[in-house]
Amino acid sequence: MKNILAFAGSNSSVSINQQLLENITGRIQGHNIEMIKLTDYPLPIYSRDIEVNEGIPENVKKIKELIDSHDALVIAVNEHNGASSAFFKNNIDWLSRLKRNFLEGKQILLFSTSPGKRGAKSSLEYSRGIFVRFGGRVVESFSFPSFRDNFQEGKVINEVLDMGIDDVLTTFAHQIEI
Repeated sequence: MKNILAFAGSNSSVSINQQLLENITGRIQGHNIEMIKLTDYPLPIYSRDIEVNEGIPENVKKIKELIDSHDALVIAVNEHNGASSAFFKNNIDWLSRLKRNFLEGKQILLFSTSPGKRGAKSSLEYSRGIFVRFGGRVVESFSFPSFRDNFQEGKVINEVLDMGIDDVLTTFAHQIEI
């Protein structure tokens, strides 16, 4: 049994990525899952001046401790105008200043969604590349398109997408057991 940390990269109180995250983590069986909200760990916008004059914020250290105490991660990345949100990127920027390879040894299930047909693929691809740079291993990823057409009342209503998520979860579960 592995310990899995799950969070979304959004700071929206009505985040569709958070909604999908809750659905996906609810399907993972046989592992301990801890879900956090990054908004519970507020951070200033990264600035070299803040880092030099005030040091690394305590919330960065708390997030890093949470990452360190888990075997694997499930991360939902959102997208703003074809890129990762400033909120999520800011968290990554601070974590990388604390320790360059802050994801070292972590296996990651990465997914994204958006109201559009691309399902936040640009942010997903960016995050996939950046997580590897910081020592993580993206085991599996999934882009969920047209959220409002395919997800209602906490459930995936598109059968093909639902089966796709099941396949991704099966692969992820197998990989984290190796």
